[in-house]
Amino acid sequence: MDEQHIASAFDRDLEGIQARIMKMGGLVEEAIMKSARSLENRDVELAETVRKGDKAIDALDELINEETARLIALRSPTAGDLRLVLTVMRISTNLERIGDYSKNIAKRTGVLSQVPAVNDSASALRRMAREVERMLKDALDAYIQRDVELAQDVIERDHEVDQMYNALFREFLTFMMEDPRNITPCMHLHFIGKNIERMGDHVTAIAEQVLYLVTGERPEEARAKADTTSTTPLEE
Repeated sequence: MDEQHIASAFDRDLEGIQARIMKMGGLVEEAIMKSARSLENRDVELAETVRKGDKAIDALDELINEETARLIALRSPTAGDLRLVLTVMRISTNLERIGDYSKNIAKRTGVLSQVPAVNDSASALRRMAREVERMLKDALDAYIQRDVELAQDVIERDHEVDQMYNALFREFLTFMMEDPRNITPCMHLHFIGKNIERMGDHVTAIAEQVLYLVTGERPEEARAKADTTSTTPLEE
C-alpha cells in the first residue's frame, strides 16, 4: 500500500474516532445539565436516567481507546498525527470523568429529595453546572476548529467556576452553623459543588489539550486554582 493510501486510511479511521468523541461530548453535556436539573427539581426519575446513561459514556470511552490504540498499531502515525491521536485519547478520558461526576450528583438527588431544601442552594449549583456545560461546549468547539483563543478563554473561565464554588462553600458553612439540621443536606450539597468544580478542571484539561495539539507546547506551570477550600478532590 502506497503512502497516499495509508494517509487516506488514517484520515478515515481518525474521522470515525472524532465522530465518536463529539457524540460522547454531547452525551456528557446532557448529563451535566440533567443531573443539575434533577437536583434543583428533586426529580429522582431524571436522576436515574443520568445514572443509567453513564454506561453509554463509559462504552464510548472504551471504544475510543480501543480504536485509537489500533490506529497507532496499524497506521504508525507520524509525529503530528500521533499528537492528534493522543489528544483524542486524553479528551475521551476527561469526558469520561466528567460523566462520572454527573452520575455522582445524580446519586445524591434521591437523598436530598427526602430532606428540606437549604435556601436556593440547588439553584445556585445548577447555575454553576450550566457554566461548566458552556465551557465544555466551547472546549469541544475549540478542538474541532483548532481555535487557540477559544481554548484559552475556556481555561480562564474556570476561575469563575472556582469562585462560585468558594462562595457556595462559605454559604454551606454558615447554614450548618446556624442550624444543626442543615449539616447533613449541606454535606451532600458541598460534595455536589466539589464535583461540579472538578468537572471544570477536566474541561480545562480538554482546553489545554487543544493548545497542545495546535501549538505543540504544554503549559509550563501548573494552573493557579481559585478554589481556596481544599487541594484534595472529593470522589465517590
